[in-house]
Amino acid sequence: MSFVLPPYTAPDFSLPGLAAAPDVRLAAAEADGIAPEGYHSTSMFPEYFKIDGVWTLAEESRMDSSVVLRPDGRLDVVENRNLKKGDRVVLGRTERGEEGVYVHAEGFQSAAAALEDQFAFRLGRSRETSYAKDYDALIDLLRYEKDHGRVLWVMGPAFAFDAGARKCMAALIRNGYCHGLLAGNALATHDLEGALLHTALGQDIYTQRSMPNGHYNHLDVINKVRRCGSIPAFLREYDLHDGIMAACVEQGVPFVLAGSVRDDGPLPEVVGDAYAAQSAMRDMIRPATTVICLATMLHTIAVGNMTPSFRVLPDGTVRPVYLYAVDAAEFVVNKLLDRGSLAATTMVTNVQDFIRTVARGLEVI
Repeated sequence: MSFVLPPYTAPDFSLPGLAAAPDVRLAAAEADGIAPEGYHSTSMFPEYFKIDGVWTLAEESRMDSSVVLRPDGRLDVVENRNLKKGDRVVLGRTERGEEGVYVHAEGFQSAAAALEDQFAFRLGRSRETSYAKDYDALIDLLRYEKDHGRVLWVMGPAFAFDAGARKCMAALIRNGYCHGLLAGNALATHDLEGALLHTALGQDIYTQRSMPNGHYNHLDVINKVRRCGSIPAFLREYDLHDGIMAACVEQGVPFVLAGSVRDDGPLPEVVGDAYAAQSAMRDMIRPATTVICLATMLHTIAVGNMTPSFRVLPDGTVRPVYLYAVDAAEFVVNKLLDRGSLAATTMVTNVQDFIRTVARGLEVI
């Protein structure tokens, strides 16, 4: 089965309500980082703004940000903290054209996607849901994205605790199915601990047996990486080629490690400033066309907020962005949906089994 991108259907701006809609209202930001009263806050969906009588798509969007009209007519979606005094900010709290703002949530929806029955069982996602079709769809999508898109993985440390999961993820990276990685200090630390000592938090990553004095292992690894000055230098110094971080470094796959107040060390590459980390993460999200979030609640919610449901390609084509959230806890994947990321596909399973299934489906192991 070959993957085909669904077509995008733009709004019909000849309809009376949209044709007669007023131009959008603008107000200057009163100070750096302060939006004017009545600012319009963006969603993950395509949003159009009527400027000088023409409906214009804001091409790079994300949730919970403001829209700034630049002097050249370009529309920028900007986090409120990044607004500059004098920026011309779009105003409006309605979304159907009444104030020159139109949010288009149905651009990729086909008639076949709508249920005929208004009542049906199993509309939610739980441990009882069958995910066979989701796996098949994801595997077809990844084969397409390898050559036509950019796949971004968002990973919690659970992978680093299992030898097989590390091997599967590294194989996906080495075979071109990863174009970027977002994680924290823990994923990188325990993956490097696994490469050097075959443990994670002092436990053997295959047998799960605790090693003598194993609670020192991750701290020793952090100390060695800091002494080397960087993750690539550490891998060279100890001639390590095993695991997720080694695969990223050897394949030239970029990664952003966002710090937290829980971090040990941390590793040299970890971005300790939360807002600097958010900006670095968003820079990596901008070109992504498929985002897969695995066993990390806070990273998943953050990335869900930063990821639009669409991408405008260089030729002007509008295509969907696919967002997957995978976790053993129903609470985590439902939390993403509750925050408005309705374009997400959620799967309730442990990520070690998930990554094995995907790797086998793509025949990389």
